[in-house]
Amino acid sequence: MSTRAGFVSVLGRPNAGKSTFLNFICGQNLALVSHKANATRKRMNFIIMHTRQNMERTQIIFVDTPGIHKQEKLLNQFMLQEAIKAMGDCDLNLFLAPAYDPTSYYQEFLLLNEDRPHLLLLTQCDKVSKTEVLQKIAEYDEFREKFLALIPIECKDSFDFSPLLETISAHLPQSPLLYDEEILTTSNMREIYKEIIRESLFENLSDEIPYESDVVIEKFIEKPTINKVFGRIIVEKDSQKAIIIGKQATTIKRIGRSAREKLEALEGKKIFLQLNVVTQKNWSKTKDGLKKIGYDFDF
Repeated sequence: MSTRAGFVSVLGRPNAGKSTFLNFICGQNLALVSHKANATRKRMNFIIMHTRQNMERTQIIFVDTPGIHKQEKLLNQFMLQEAIKAMGDCDLNLFLAPAYDPTSYYQEFLLLNEDRPHLLLLTQCDKVSKTEVLQKIAEYDEFREKFLALIPIECKDSFDFSPLLETISAHLPQSPLLYDEEILTTSNMREIYKEIIRESLFENLSDEIPYESDVVIEKFIEKPTINKVFGRIIVEKDSQKAIIIGKQATTIKRIGRSAREKLEALEGKKIFLQLNVVTQKNWSKTKDGLKKIGYDFDF
């Protein structure tokens, strides 16, 4: 039986619903989801197996990327480079465009994409009327020579993603499977745990704090019935440290409880989680500071 395999980048502006889309496709909450923009900072791979209508097996390696945006901050520059690298490295690109967005975001993507093959996914169609969806499809018609297909999708349990997976598979190269069929992500558990803790930071703190914070997993001990995780939350100011800890440590306890519950749901077993908060001034403003936390620059 022939097989196909390839890498598919998931691209779009900040808050276009990329991580939500991937979690629905995977059936697992692996990608960081937040209503706040620029939550995703690094590329992460998520693997889906699909059996085509002709019974051909396809392994799709989805690549989650930071939102396409332009800012002067060094961390934002790194995030944009992560998205641009994914565009060039992958066999197929998906551009996610919320149904209520102007087409200008897609036009900005075309300037960066350099005519590489891509699908245009019209997302969040359940948040507008059917008439508005049809109007938006008509607006994108002037770009029909640029994309391979335009596919409206909705990220909800009742939506059937099979036609989308069939279309993606058709545009991937014939190849042996690149990973074991049981693997859901190529990221190690430290990275997954880090993202889940960061998600809890976004959920429990005001807008400005999460963007000047990050998480490092210092120790990870895996046992049959329990995993022990020791993490460090890094901030840039002592005032931010005080906010994260909270009065009588109430905030850090809430963050830890939220993260632990998510980790236990993912692993299906008990999690011991210890979080410390440290101040590392200007960590996000220098390449050396970012590299120490795992953001590797090549520009």
